[in-house]
Amino acid sequence: MSIFRDQAIRNTHPTVQMIWEGIRAIDHDGNPITIDETRVTLEINRLQSEYDAKKYQRDRAAAYPSIQEQLDLLWHAMDEGSIPGNKTAWYTAIQSVKIQFPKS
Repeated sequence: MSIFRDQAIRNTHPTVQMIWEGIRAIDHDGNPITIDETRVTLEINRLQSEYDAKKYQRDRAAAYPSIQEQLDLLWHAMDEGSIPGNKTAWYTAIQSVKIQFPKS
């Protein structure tokens, strides 16, 4: 069963309130909804294509260090004088936190 099945059912059957095991669905009044498998299959394929098209973006984003790590690297480079800027408001604000809460 596709990881996109529930979303595809919800996208193609907007009155769906609950879905069980990807095969049964009801609306907000508890009435059963007949799932149109042709529409659901087409929507699953669309969602899968959309997901696949963004693989490069996901892989690229995952390769970067976290924002916290990037900022820490920037801080240390500025603090060591490797790059200018240790007189900026950002540097001063971060420095005050580092002084107040030093690493143990």
